[in-house]
Amino acid sequence: MEIFGNKCHKIIHGNTVDALTREVKDSSADLIFIDPPYNIGKNFNGHKDRWENDSDYLEWSYSWLQLCIKKLKPTGSLYVMTSTQFMPYFDIFLRNKLNVLSRIVWYYDSSGVQAKNYFGSLYEPILFCVKDKNNYTFNVDEILVDAKTGSERKLIDYRKDPPQVYNSKKVPGNVWEFPRVRYRMDEYESHPTQKPIALLERIIKASSRPGETVLDPFAGSFTTAYVSQQLGRKSISIELQEDYIKIGLRRLNLSDEYKGKKLIKELKTYEEIRLNKEQLLLFEKNDKPYLHRKNKKNTEKKLPKSK
Repeated sequence: MEIFGNKCHKIIHGNTVDALTREVKDSSADLIFIDPPYNIGKNFNGHKDRWENDSDYLEWSYSWLQLCIKKLKPTGSLYVMTSTQFMPYFDIFLRNKLNVLSRIVWYYDSSGVQAKNYFGSLYEPILFCVKDKNNYTFNVDEILVDAKTGSERKLIDYRKDPPQVYNSKKVPGNVWEFPRVRYRMDEYESHPTQKPIALLERIIKASSRPGETVLDPFAGSFTTAYVSQQLGRKSISIELQEDYIKIGLRRLNLSDEYKGKKLIKELKTYEEIRLNKEQLLLFEKNDKPYLHRKNKKNTEKKLPKSK
């Protein structure tokens, strides 16, 4: 197990259960966001996200869920994601240990074909839980969105005296529409299940304050830590895969090299093509004057001397 970072942002390279047990203090996290492997066969840098059976996956999941509850402060909030087929098990497990305040649907559209013989999945479920339903952080003013009734339609509420336009802002409901991270997006990292910055911004703004600690036991592309840093929060991130550790170190500006090699964001295919074209154009631009001068010089040598 290796540990990187500073007092504000800590990265733990190791197994989640071991890291939570040995490196994270009980009651230390103000907010925990959990985006674990879903047990649906995703390829994480050569490691398949697939357990032999559902019971093994759930047993493993319950082990880190129980640990995360211990690491959460009495006033803390916990958000957890998983696949649609396993969320009911997570829900039943957690409702006897925490207060489930919201069952959120993260909805996204898809440009491709999802399924042909059944209704394809276009959402992922999120549970929002707290330890104490009478004492937890929820920053309403930080996450308000437009209310169409007031902001766009300008409808009048005649029940009030005097009548007035409906509020133009409201707290989001439990259906959130954010685009998935696509290959051509600036925020894209080489990770198969990267979550969008906008999704984490809403969660972190709503359920934590500047200076508080956000824990992510499955850091992946390190979006949670990145957004925490941008919003002035502290972060603790746990990740098993070395290639993803390198993403975290670079994305959080904790180091510019890893084991003697520079940490540089991997170029996308179209960026490589564009870079090669730019280099070729630059070469041609710089080379033409040289050829011109060379040709001119050679020509001048062949001219007869003036009499």
